[in-house]
Amino acid sequence: MTVTPHEAVEAVHELFGRHRGHRALHAKGTLLKGTFTASPEAARLSRAAHMQGDAMPVTARVSNGGGDPRVPDYAQDVRGLAVKIYLPDGSRTDIVAQTAPRFPGHQPDAFVELLLAQKRPAALWRMPLFLMRNPSAARGLPENLAALKPPESYATLRYYAIHAFKLIDANGGSRYARYTWIPESGDARISASQAKSRGRDYLQEDIRRRLEQGPVRFTLELQIAGPGDPVDDPAAKWPEGRERVQAGTLELTGLDAEREQGADVLVFDPTRVTDGIECSDDPVLKFRPAAYAESVAQRTST
Repeated sequence: MTVTPHEAVEAVHELFGRHRGHRALHAKGTLLKGTFTASPEAARLSRAAHMQGDAMPVTARVSNGGGDPRVPDYAQDVRGLAVKIYLPDGSRTDIVAQTAPRFPGHQPDAFVELLLAQKRPAALWRMPLFLMRNPSAARGLPENLAALKPPESYATLRYYAIHAFKLIDANGGSRYARYTWIPESGDARISASQAKSRGRDYLQEDIRRRLEQGPVRFTLELQIAGPGDPVDDPAAKWPEGRERVQAGTLELTGLDAEREQGADVLVFDPTRVTDGIECSDDPVLKFRPAAYAESVAQRTST
C-alpha cells in the first residue's frame, strides 16, 4: 500500500485518540529557548549560515513521542528533541530528532503498520506479523526498545535525527551525514518504578528545575557516510567506524513562553533546510511535511 498523509494522521488518532489543539504525535512537551554555536569543523563541512560559528538563536521542544497529551512521563515512550534555528537572513532551519535511532521501515507505510500493530487486543498477532513483513524493523528492535526505557531527564538522552542530509562546503564539495545530539550530562536511564515514583510530569518538571540552575547543553555530532552507505533509508544502520565530527553546541537557557500562544502554531520540519544543506531522496523524509500539514490542519480546525 501507499499511505496518504491523511491516513497516517488517522492511524495516529486511532491509537492515541483525538486531542483537539494538540500535535498528532509528540503531543506532550515543553518549549525552550537558547542558542546553537557551530564548531570550526562544521564550517569546513558546510557553507550553511548556522555552521559558520556565530551563535544562532533557537526555539527547541523536548517531548514524549505519543499522541496523548495526558500521558504520564513515566510511560514507556520515544522522546523527542526538535530544534528551530533562526538564521541571519530571517529564515529558519530545523533539526528534528528522537531517542529511537532507527525508523521501522524504508517507507512511510511501515510506520502506519507499526501504529496499527500496537493497538490491543489485535497487537498479539499484528506485531509478530509486522516484524515478519518488515525485517529492517526486526533488526532495529533491540536499539529502539532500549530507547523506550524511562530517562532520568530530557537532558540525559541521545537524540537521533535518523535521516541523512547532504552537506555542501564552500568549494561545492559534498558528503552525506546524519545528526545526533549528545547530552553534556551523559545518557542516563532509570527503572520504571523510579520513574513512576517521580510523578506524572516528572520530565517536564525536571527540565524546568535544571534550567533554573543553569544551561542544558548538547553537542551536535555528525556521522559521515562512507562509500556505499545507504543515504535514502532511515532504517539502515551505518558502520560504527564511520567518521564522526563534533559540529557545535546547543545551549538551552530557559523556557520559551512567547511561542504557541493564541493562534501561533510552531512546526518543526526536518525538510526545512538552507543553502549548504540538502535533503536526501529518503521517501520517509519527503513524506513528513505533508503529514505535518495534515496534523496542523486538524489541530487548528474548529
